[in-house]
Amino acid sequence: MTLNNDEDLERLKEIGRICANALQAMGEALEPGMTTAELDAIGRKVLEDAGARSAPELCYKFPAATCISVNEEIAHGIPGGRVIQPGDLVNIDVSAEKDGIFADTGASFPVPPVTTEIDRLCRDGKRAMWVGLKQVRPGQSLAAIGNAIGEFARKNRYSLVTNLASHGIGRSLHEEPGEIATWPDPSERRRMAEGMVFTVEPFLSMGAHWAESGDDEWTLYSEPRAPTVQYEHTVVVTRGGPLVVTLPG
Repeated sequence: MTLNNDEDLERLKEIGRICANALQAMGEALEPGMTTAELDAIGRKVLEDAGARSAPELCYKFPAATCISVNEEIAHGIPGGRVIQPGDLVNIDVSAEKDGIFADTGASFPVPPVTTEIDRLCRDGKRAMWVGLKQVRPGQSLAAIGNAIGEFARKNRYSLVTNLASHGIGRSLHEEPGEIATWPDPSERRRMAEGMVFTVEPFLSMGAHWAESGDDEWTLYSEPRAPTVQYEHTVVVTRGGPLVVTLPG
C-alpha cells in the first residue's frame, strides 16, 4: 500500500491506534496465574468494541484474536489453557482490520521476577526496532533497516532470527513490499517511496538464528532454543521520516 490521500491515512491511523490500544490493555493486564486465552479475550474486546476485526482470524482462520507466544515460542503462539508463570517472557502480536485497512503491532513483556539479562534483552529489543525505524525515509534502501539492526545486534552481542521478516501492510495483512529483512541482506535492492506502508519487527535473541515449526500448524519456536523478543510497529514513509501509526491513544 502506498498512501496517496488523507482519507486512507486517517483510516490507517485509526486502525493503528486500535491495535496499539489492544496491545497496551493486554500488557497492563498480564499477570501470573492467568491463561493466555484470558489474555487474548482482553485484546478481542478492545478490537471489537472499536469496530475492528482480528486480522489473523479474518485472513488465515487463526484460532484466536491475537498471537501470544511464551518463552520458547517466539511467534504465532495460539492462546489457550497455558498458565502464565512468574519469570515468563510473553510476546503479544496484535493485527486487525477496520474499513478495509490493516495495521500490525507487537511487543514482548517480561513477567517479574526476571533476570537482568532478560530485562536488558527487552530494553534492547525496543531499541533495535527504533534503530530500524530511524532508517525510514523516501529514497532510502530497504536494506538500510536490516543493516542498522544487524550492526546494533553485533555491537550488543545478540543474534537475529533470519526467517521472520517485516512486510508491507495496508489493504491486506501481508502485501508488497514483501519480506523486508531486519538483518543484513546484501541482495536487497528495493527503495522506500513516500507513502509506502510496512512493518518493522526485528526478532532479537540471545542465541537463536531461526524460527522452526512445532507440533501445531501455527506456533514457531526459536532454534536453537534461546530467549527471543519481538517489537513491532506499522510505519508510513514520509518526507519528515517515519510516521509510526501503532501508538496508543
